[in-house]
Amino acid sequence: MGWGIKLKNKKKRSLLSKIFMQFLLRELIIMIIVALILGVTSWIILKSDFNWLYNINYDTYSKAIELFNVVFNGFTPFLIIFLIWLILSIINIYLTLKKVFSYMNTIILSVDKLYDKNVEYINLPAELDNVEKKLNHLKSESEKNERLAKESEEKKDNLIVYLAHDIKTPLTSMIGYLSLLDEIDDMPLKQRKKYTSVALNKSYKLEELINELFDIARFNSEHIILEKEELKLNLMLEQIIDDFYPVLNELGKNIKFNTEENIIIMADPDKLSRVFNNLIKNAINYSKEESEIMINVKKEESNVLVEVKNVGKQISQEKLNKIFEKFYRLDSSRNSNTGGSGLGLAIAKDIIELHNGTITAQSDKNETIFKVILPIS
Repeated sequence: MGWGIKLKNKKKRSLLSKIFMQFLLRELIIMIIVALILGVTSWIILKSDFNWLYNINYDTYSKAIELFNVVFNGFTPFLIIFLIWLILSIINIYLTLKKVFSYMNTIILSVDKLYDKNVEYINLPAELDNVEKKLNHLKSESEKNERLAKESEEKKDNLIVYLAHDIKTPLTSMIGYLSLLDEIDDMPLKQRKKYTSVALNKSYKLEELINELFDIARFNSEHIILEKEELKLNLMLEQIIDDFYPVLNELGKNIKFNTEENIIIMADPDKLSRVFNNLIKNAINYSKEESEIMINVKKEESNVLVEVKNVGKQISQEKLNKIFEKFYRLDSSRNSNTGGSGLGLAIAKDIIELHNGTITAQSDKNETIFKVILPIS
């Protein structure tokens, strides 16, 4: 017996509601069939000749049995009809449960395929179209995340190898110059100062490289926790800019700071300081010689916008799409001035998003702009 009834409805229903509606529709059809049989049977009985009932003699026990037989024979059709309804209803329930458990089993088996690399695409019956789309979406996301995690791990391993190699260079220079200072007692003062200055600069570079190693080690294990307080954003940026003046003077560059009235926000000063320190450092490293770096701060309704602009080489769209990925480096040559762990912008993005803000980058042949939007309250 075929019970597959298609429901035509423009509105999308859940699979369970469809199955339930099919069950009710089949049950309604069963009731209509039973009602029709019942009506026809009743009509036949009512049209029958019941005069023979009055001819029964009730004087003996045997005649009482005859009366029972008459009554029983009269209700037999109704009993048969009830049994038909009961059997059909049981079949209906069985078919419904069978379909439900069949779908459940299919879904369970499909879940096992989520992490099966030999299965490219999960195929399910047409009724499970929505489930199929969700499972395939989960599968693609899982494979994507696994691939990104693997790439990230490879980048991290490569960076550790690069940094370990880079550490040797300043360390070797430091040992060389310090050895000369230790061995030559009568070294001229001017030469001694030069060697001391070189050794000191190399030690600063060594410290920077070691800090990068610590950043790499901490990034995956350290959860960033904000400690918010009232922060005068303008004052914080001025202090960060002041720290860069020695570097700016050496490179013949300068920073122009444009700001409105004092802007106070609720933020973590240490974390935000790290963000803008990184953005300004990048602007200095990647800007043209003797160029000007622009930092603009202005209110936009309930937010504050901070722009860090520099004139320099255009960053391609492909690189802009990856610029906030961890361990991604704009300069793959590991130049001593611009080379880093590739964590600065990734950490900056995490910090800004924890503040319910956004950070974006855009670049053309004239300038590169990093935009940070933060809520004021």
